[in-house]
Amino acid sequence: MTNSDEVATVRPLTLAWVRRHLEAGERIVGAEVLHGGATADMRRLTVGTRDGGTRYLVLRSFVDPTRQGPAEDLLHREADALTTLTGSGADVAAPGLVAFDPVAAHCEYPSLLMSHLPGRVVLDDEGLETRVPLLARQLLAIHAVRPAVRPREYVALSTADTAVVPESADAAAWAAAIDVIRRPAPRYEGRFLHRDFQPGNVLFDPPPEDPAGAAAVARITGVVDWAAASWGPADLDVAHCATNLALLHGPEWGLRFTAAYQEAGGVLAAAADERLYWQVRVPLAFSEEVQWVARPWQEAGRTELTTQAVEQRLDAYLISLMEAAG
Repeated sequence: MTNSDEVATVRPLTLAWVRRHLEAGERIVGAEVLHGGATADMRRLTVGTRDGGTRYLVLRSFVDPTRQGPAEDLLHREADALTTLTGSGADVAAPGLVAFDPVAAHCEYPSLLMSHLPGRVVLDDEGLETRVPLLARQLLAIHAVRPAVRPREYVALSTADTAVVPESADAAAWAAAIDVIRRPAPRYEGRFLHRDFQPGNVLFDPPPEDPAGAAAVARITGVVDWAAASWGPADLDVAHCATNLALLHGPEWGLRFTAAYQEAGGVLAAAADERLYWQVRVPLAFSEEVQWVARPWQEAGRTELTTQAVEQRLDAYLISLMEAAG
């Protein structure tokens, strides 16, 4: 499909809205569907500048209802988070907000237009040993952000009664974990949360191959998808990323990420039972939507991560958390 054909796939009202937010003399010359997103349609737009160059924008449109809540709320949260991060002085690279239409007043669907960040998502096992500390330090930098206006409190999307125990799972371990989250949530010191911080939302600039054989180091070039940004315990963000790593790469990597966050200076709940509450809450939430969680990874090339394979890793990770807690 040519660039002009791709541009034609952007709905007419949305295309006209985007054009109104370009600089004088600019035009849209291409569009590319971005895969890997689970809650919205994403497109990278190529903009021809008046000096003959190009730049990129990213268009996010909520076409279908989401489990995370109304599109209007998600877009307001993302816009607020991007505004907070711009000029905050934090060591967090996030897209710049260009415009947003949370109620589809001008577009066919609720949409947000933002700047494009360099880099790419890396989901491979290779180089994971190096990336995990980088992820931990990046999350710590996010938690250090002090917004002028506090975002809304985090929302727990699951309960003890909605957890789905996978077939062939360790029933005793799952029952014990479910009992953990039947208790009231522990008190916590609030932090600015990304709320979906995980490898699929982090862009890396992989190191170039060095002909001399010197060890080059990857670096993080940006963090995307701030639609769930909220206020809550650091433990929740850590548990979310740890669970994603456990499912992508194996249960031990979830535990290693939690340790890496603490080694970087991150502070989690002081009491072991309070840490366990947040650690198991996320895997139990994932149990309700394993197929949905695995789909973006499969689309990105990790075809071995079938629903069954992810369920097995989820079971193994939950068991490891319960065993570590004694």
